[in-house]
Amino acid sequence: MEAPPVTVMPVTGGTINMMEYLLQGSVLDQALESLLHRLRGLCDNMEPETFTDHELVYLLKGQQGNPFILRARRSLSHPTSPWHLRYLGQPEVGDKSRHALVRNCVDVAASHSLPEFLNEMGFRMDHEFVANGHIFRKGAMKIVVSKLSRILVPGNTDNTERLSLSYLVELSVLAPAGQDTVSEDMRSFAEQLKPLVHLEKIDPSKQRH
Repeated sequence: MEAPPVTVMPVTGGTINMMEYLLQGSVLDQALESLLHRLRGLCDNMEPETFTDHELVYLLKGQQGNPFILRARRSLSHPTSPWHLRYLGQPEVGDKSRHALVRNCVDVAASHSLPEFLNEMGFRMDHEFVANGHIFRKGAMKIVVSKLSRILVPGNTDNTERLSLSYLVELSVLAPAGQDTVSEDMRSFAEQLKPLVHLEKIDPSKQRH
């Protein structure tokens, strides 16, 4: 089964039906402080926002084709905040000259009964994880540096295990369809982060889950 690359955007407000422009990379744990220092110098916020989120990925299998995927996310740092429900479309493959992956993104706030609602609609939870890290901003660009952890006991976010010895780094912009010039701005920003991290346009055909 092919699916869009996993993205780990934290719960920071809702957006309705926009296009997400995305570059991704990773950095080893021992290089984290060097990357954060570089980002502090380049971004608008000297001190990044921090987050700890719990994400559940739900599937709805149809008669044929790939299952429909929705992502439910809640903040563990701010437990009274609304949940967020995200749909990420299949990446557009038309324009090879784009410097970033482009896909449709629908993000809406929801009540705390979201998991129960999805279950009643026939969705099945496929997997869940905890993401924690830092958020930097540069104009319309958002840079998220996060550590992913698997949940060892379903639903117990206190019992986790880190997935790797690296941090996921994501550079993204949400914009209306047709704003392809933002990918050039993203490429220029990504160049300034080398050689600490190499942010790339993910080839969806090579992403299998």
